[in-house]
Amino acid sequence: MTQKFPYNKDKQQAFQAAQQGYEEAQGLAATIISDNASYGHQLKHLKEEVNEAYQQIENALEVATEHQRAQLERFQQDLQSIVAEVNLPD
Repeated sequence: MTQKFPYNKDKQQAFQAAQQGYEEAQGLAATIISDNASYGHQLKHLKEEVNEAYQQIENALEVATEHQRAQLERFQQDLQSIVAEVNLPD
């Protein structure tokens, strides 16, 4: 049986999922070293994390409060910077 969460709790959960995805992608980007033997594998993993974070942010934006929306938009901008920094292919 699925438990229904109050609307505000859904907002908070969506925001937290987006924040976690963003932080994981950011942390992974910080650990990638271009001359590392596993760079290609790490880059692939980063691309997956970034894509997942983008999706979580998009989901959270659908129900976000005004304050959360501003933070989520900053997350998106930071992720775009990460993508540009490591030249992630689309």
